[in-house]
Amino acid sequence: MRALVLHPALKFSQKGSGQGERRRPEARLDEAVGLAQAIDLDVIHAELVTVSAWRPATLIGPGKVEELAARIAESPVDVVIVDAAVSPVQQRNLERALKAKVIDRTGLILEIFGARARTREGRLQVELAHLNYQRSRLVRSWTHLERQRGGFGFLGGPGESQLEIDRRLIGERIAKIKGELEHVVNTRSLHRRARQKVPYPVVALVGYTNAGKSTLFNRLTAAEVFAKDLLFATLDPTMRTVRLPSGRNIILSDTVGFISELPTHLVAAFRATLEEVIAADLILHVRDMSHPDCAAQAADVRDVLTSLGIGEGSGHRLLEAWNKTDQLDPEARDNLENQAARQEDAVAISALEGAGCDILLQRIDAMLGSDRVELDLILDAGDGAAIAWLHRHGEVLDMHEEDGHLKLSVAMSQAEAGMWQKRQEGKRA
Repeated sequence: MRALVLHPALKFSQKGSGQGERRRPEARLDEAVGLAQAIDLDVIHAELVTVSAWRPATLIGPGKVEELAARIAESPVDVVIVDAAVSPVQQRNLERALKAKVIDRTGLILEIFGARARTREGRLQVELAHLNYQRSRLVRSWTHLERQRGGFGFLGGPGESQLEIDRRLIGERIAKIKGELEHVVNTRSLHRRARQKVPYPVVALVGYTNAGKSTLFNRLTAAEVFAKDLLFATLDPTMRTVRLPSGRNIILSDTVGFISELPTHLVAAFRATLEEVIAADLILHVRDMSHPDCAAQAADVRDVLTSLGIGEGSGHRLLEAWNKTDQLDPEARDNLENQAARQEDAVAISALEGAGCDILLQRIDAMLGSDRVELDLILDAGDGAAIAWLHRHGEVLDMHEEDGHLKLSVAMSQAEAGMWQKRQEGKRA
């Protein structure tokens, strides 16, 4: 499909106008084009539209609307994407003037979510977000029924009746999906409790969309999760086990990417997926350090984390992976690596090349090892099952044979030490 992408920007920045102030309008336009290309739209024209004030009827000025209409008449497009929140009335007026389908930023993101979701949970979340969005636009969808009304309009007519029926049906479907997603949340809680019995710490990857989370996930786990230079390449959470340098195992979780100005109902719809982030032992924030708006992207991610109750004073441990150093010039790369080396909560890496990933694993190991204990054990030399268990769940610091027995010094988490204690008590019972 042929698409025309617009990013409307206020000529004069308005204090308190929101997250859009954080980044350059040109970068926002580039991001909108990337979103369109993520669902294989052929972007034939992209334009930054500067306005002095938002117009209630069409969002942008009438002169620009006429200019765009002339352009589309000469070179027809299938859809016009407006990278902003467009009201139902504005959408209707723009479609009439441009004689083309118009969708806003939220509609475009929903299209991407619908194309990317693979699991049942992901599809439910997309449908919930879509229904919430659709419900707000029913007044626009049914304007054609006004012609069918009879009488004087005192008691309404077919148009109103159909609108009410549609609202009720959508409301019932939303309630049903919320119930099913609640079941998903409960199932995830059961899975988390099961993992706590293993127990492996959970490290959740978060970051702005296209920051390289899935590439890093594949690098650390040798998995083959879909990783491509696309916005929202990952929607469904994926988990794999990773062995740290100390010998202990962790569960690494890849999650949906964040994006600026994500509507509230979209964040709410994906809360079930983000439950893994809330329950994680360590949150690994992957940042694209080669992006010109890296700082703004990081601020957007922190805003989402704050909305989930994660941040300063929450007790969550956070570590930043400064990714894509391979895309920096040598001097900038050296400066970034030196800066990261002086910080305890950051590691400079290239997930694509693997540079710095060994240091990243060591840093994760150290942060998760703060609750580790060392055990001095004496085992029968022939107890191979116990020796193998200790190697799987801890780091064997020293092991030597003495008087027909094995003496071991083993480091492990307090939870793993408790498991070892229960295992030995079970053998003696």
